[in-house]
Amino acid sequence: MTEDACVLVVDDEVRLADMFSRVVGRRHETRTAYSGEEALEVVDDDVDVVLLDRRMPDKTGDEVLREVKAARVNCRVVMVTAVDPEMDVLKLPFDDYLCKPVETDVLLDVVDQQLEAQAYDDRLTEYMSVVAKLGVLEATAAERDLVDRDAYGELKTREAALREDLEDALDEFDDVARAFRAIPRA
Repeated sequence: MTEDACVLVVDDEVRLADMFSRVVGRRHETRTAYSGEEALEVVDDDVDVVLLDRRMPDKTGDEVLREVKAARVNCRVVMVTAVDPEMDVLKLPFDDYLCKPVETDVLLDVVDQQLEAQAYDDRLTEYMSVVAKLGVLEATAAERDLVDRDAYGELKTREAALREDLEDALDEFDDVARAFRAIPRA
């Protein structure tokens, strides 16, 4: 879990948004937006998780979600809403969906799960980058040149560490999947 994570809470119900921000703020930095327009003004790549209401008067959560994804903001989005999901949710690019009311421990669990998922994605992305760099170096450089380079040795060490980390994460996947399924979403 990322201790210095930033969570953006978006809800037009001021008291609820403030309460969610206080709860999440016990563990993470928080930002609060009381409208869809305000959310789009404050969301940036420093935000790790967005807790987003679907029904807001100025700009719906669905519109905010689409704009955040279109802008390629690197964050996870959890819909936290009183709108009962229908088949339209299949077209929405959210990462999780909670129906209000939401208990505070569930809210914290979902944020933690999204941060874990984001960290896993980051490790996988880094691993793929390291493997690509090693591959191109090994395909184009003479072996004796690589053996003498400290940077190449460090890259090999990083690749092994990332591979081990990802293998450990995969071993724990069943536990993570059970915990994810155990969240009461409706």
